[in-house]
Amino acid sequence: MPELPEVETVCRGLEQALIGDQFTTVTLRRENLRFPFANGFAETLTGRRIEAIRRRAKYILMSLEGGDVMIGHLGMSGSFRIEPEPDPRSVFDKHDHVIFETRRGLRVRYHDPRRFGFMLLTRTELLDTHPQLAGIGPEPLGNEFSGPVLAERLAGRKTPIKIALLDQRIVAGVGNIYACEALYRSGISPKRLAQNVKGKRADLLAVAIRTVLEEAIQSGGSTLRDYSNTDGELGYFQHRFHVYDKEGTPCPTQGCGEIIKRITQSGRSTFYCPNCQR
Repeated sequence: MPELPEVETVCRGLEQALIGDQFTTVTLRRENLRFPFANGFAETLTGRRIEAIRRRAKYILMSLEGGDVMIGHLGMSGSFRIEPEPDPRSVFDKHDHVIFETRRGLRVRYHDPRRFGFMLLTRTELLDTHPQLAGIGPEPLGNEFSGPVLAERLAGRKTPIKIALLDQRIVAGVGNIYACEALYRSGISPKRLAQNVKGKRADLLAVAIRTVLEEAIQSGGSTLRDYSNTDGELGYFQHRFHVYDKEGTPCPTQGCGEIIKRITQSGRSTFYCPNCQR
């Protein structure tokens, strides 16, 4: 599933191409994705100037003239592809489920083989209380995120820290890949109880989360299966993984000598170094 860096990369691509433009046609090639499209979905988007595109956690928020907002989620395999000079003779793939065309002549395809993504409509004034967004934790790239903030949100939680980091109520947008990488960089075992990550450990983890996410964004995210950004390019942060998907390989810390292990936590694979992470 695309995580924060992948969604941020997609948002930046859409923002660069679409801000100030407007959709002239929106074609729904099926009635639903994970959820049914709202009645009047295409009509709501058509003819409205696109004023802002930003990310909240793993969600894409597209604000339209007049106060309507489209909430998008890529699910497991969703992607947007921008075509600056679309060929009118081109044939759409069977997994191209939504086609957007703009006044400037762009075409944007939403492609989603597994159809776990979705697009919903709401109003700007209702965003904070929308069921998909209400209760989400602080943005790890925002100024409000820090070691003390993280420690406060982990206090009293007896779940392993790796599982706690996947809880979007604690911190927004962190998924399995970047939780593993951040825990490795901060030297914290994924099995350590979340409530015991405080003080210096929480400071180190907050810095590691921010650093890993920023580096991944600079690399265009990680492509493991279906993910690509809006111009079709693949992310390449997967070439910089230290522990994720590295089971059985030597720990990259110089002089460690331990082998990267894999365990299962709440049905998800966790990769870590038993020597470096305590």
